[in-house]
Amino acid sequence: MKEEIRTILEDLLPLVNFDADFLFAELDSLGITAILMALSQHYGIDLESEDATPKNFRNLDSLVALVQRKLNEKASH
Repeated sequence: MKEEIRTILEDLLPLVNFDADFLFAELDSLGITAILMALSQHYGIDLESEDATPKNFRNLDSLVALVQRKLNEKASH
């Protein structure tokens, strides 16, 4: 899943370094919104503006964890 998310995001935002130590600092509000929308659409999950936290956008692994958490929530409903 991590490589799949990396591919989606690198295609969407090619100038962003997704290996950055603190990804949130690399992004502006449009970038964050684009990521939330792309991952929502690709995985069929609901990502809201409340999910756009520095913790969730710390690095690629934290984004993967966010998607997995939302998928698990969706599966349990």
